[in-house]
Amino acid sequence: MPISEMAILLPAFLAGLLVLATHVPLGQLVLERGIVFIDLAIAQVAGLGVVVADAMGWEPQGWSVQVSAVSAALLSAAFLLWSERRMGALQEAVIGVVFVVAASAELILLGLNPHGAKHLKDMLVGQILWVEPRQLIPVAAIYAAVLLGIALFDLRRRRALFYLLFAVTITVSVQLIGVFLVFASLILPALASASVRRHRLGFAYGVGLAGYSLGLLASFVSDLPTGAAIVCALALAASLAAGIAQIAVLRAVR
Repeated sequence: MPISEMAILLPAFLAGLLVLATHVPLGQLVLERGIVFIDLAIAQVAGLGVVVADAMGWEPQGWSVQVSAVSAALLSAAFLLWSERRMGALQEAVIGVVFVVAASAELILLGLNPHGAKHLKDMLVGQILWVEPRQLIPVAAIYAAVLLGIALFDLRRRRALFYLLFAVTITVSVQLIGVFLVFASLILPALASASVRRHRLGFAYGVGLAGYSLGLLASFVSDLPTGAAIVCALALAASLAAGIAQIAVLRAVR
C-alpha cells in the first residue's frame, strides 16, 4: 500500500491514540467499581443533548451544541452520583434505565427529522476515518486536563470528580468516534488486562493500540465500516491478550 494512500489514516489513528490515552485508565476504574455500562448511559445522554440542539436548529459544529451535550452529560452524571450514594446496590439498574430513556427520547426526536436515520448511525458508529487534524487540537487539550486530574487525584475515593471527568471525556469522545467505539475503547482493554498483575496499564494500552491499528488497516484495505472494524479488532486483540495473560498467570502459579 503506497505511503501516500496510508496518510489518510493518520488523523484517525491520532484520534484513536487520544481516545485511548483517557479511556484506558478510566475503563479500568469503571471495571473496579462494577459500573460497566455507565459510559453507554452517559454517552447516550450526551447524544441526546446533541439531538436536542439539532432539533432547535443550532449550528451543528457551534459552541451551543457542545454546551448542550456537556450539560446533558453532567446532569446525568450528577444524577448517577446521587443514585450511587442513595441506592448503590441498584446502581446498574439505574444506569440501564438512564440509557434506555435517553435512547428512546433520541429516537422520538430523530423520528421528526428527515435525516434522523443518518444522524443516529453517525452517533452510534461514528466517523473516525473522516476526522480532521484541526478537530484534534481542542480534544487533546481537554484530554490533557482529564489525564492531569487522573494523575493528581484518587478517583476511587473522589466519586464526584470521577463522574465529572468521566462525563466530560465521554461527551467529547462520542462526537469524535461514536458510542460503540467509546464503549469498546473503555471496556475491552480493561477486560484484557484484568488478570495482569504488573504493568497493567501499559498492557491495556498495548491492547488498545493493536486494536486501533488492525481495525484501521482492515477498514482501509477491505473498505469496511471503520468504527465497526475497530470495535471487532479491539475485541480480537483483547481476547488474544487475555488468553496470553491467563497463560502467564498459570505458569507463575506453577
